Amino acid sequence: MIIVPVKDGENIERALKKFKRKFEKTGAVREMRARKEFKKPSVLKRLAKEKAIYVQHLRLEEDQ
Repeated sequence: MIIVPVKDGENIERALKKFKRKFEKTGAVREMRARKEFKKPSVLKRLAKEKAIYVQHLRLEEDQ
């Protein structure tokens, strides 16, 4: 459960913004989307490998 303490006189918009940030950090939405459909372990490994190659390529370009 996410608790956001609201001080007296504090703007409700600011409290809502804090709540949204805390909720994003929990990763609930990401997990829910990931569980929506099953992905085979081999597919997950391949995607992770492709992402690693892409990131490595970006870092090499950045160094040059």
